Parts: sequence; structure tokens; C-alpha cells
Amino acid sequence: MTLNLGALTQYAGTSTIYGSANGNAAGSLSSISIDSSGIITGTYTNGIKQAEAQVAVAQFNNASGLTKTGNSLYQESNNSGTANVKTAADLGVTITGSALEMSNVDIANEFSDMIITQRGFQSNSKIITVSDELLETVINMKR
Repeated sequence: MTLNLGALTQYAGTSTIYGSANGNAAGSLSSISIDSSGIITGTYTNGIKQAEAQVAVAQFNNASGLTKTGNSLYQESNNSGTANVKTAADLGVTITGSALEMSNVDIANEFSDMIITQRGFQSNSKIITVSDELLETVINMKR
């Protein structure tokens, strides 16, 4: 092992140390964001923003031929053809961050909730009708 001290300098004083750094302080991932081209950017606690990943987009020849697996999930089938997986920019599409598509709503559950709410409303209106009739009967009994 050869030790080269030729690059060291000494300043006036007993022990002045001069050092330089070319890195960043340690940091942990604090948040993520996705832009319209599908690039996932991580923001760290030390202030560094770095591209972490790329969202892949799959395109099918027959999208209606996909097999529904439930919970708004679909999978490739013989009828749909093979997936053409590329980036959003390659396929000419944009990604809208922090937004849900209409396809993420389960119509059956929403319809069931609507029926339950309507039944509750009907019950409440029936209670009001019955209480009005009772009050009317009480008033008529007094006369």
C-alpha cells in the first residue's frame, strides 16, 4: 500500500482541517407524486427529488375481451389478445394523478346503497305521517 500525501495542505494554526463533500445528507422518502407521463418521483426529507419508477400502460387489441376478475380488475384472455406494454408517452396517452375513473365505481353496490337509503327515507316519511295522524286524533278527542 502506498500513501500519497502530496495533495494535503497545512494552513496557519495548530490543526486546521479543510474538507469538501460531494454528496447529500441522509434522507428518507417522505412523499411520492406521479406526473402526466407516468414518472413516479420521490421526495426525500433532505430535499432531494428523484425519479423512482415509470408507470407501464398496457393496450389490448380487443379491450372488451378482457376477463373481469372483480373489484374493477381485469386480466388478459384469448379474446383480448396480448398486451402491448409501453410508457404513457409512447402510447400517446396522459395520466391524471389523484383522480379516479368512473369505472372504479361498483354499480351494484351503489344501487344497493341507494335502495337502502330510499327505504330509510320512506320509513322516516311514514313515521311523520303516523305522528301527524296521532296528533290530529288527539286534537279531535279534545273537541
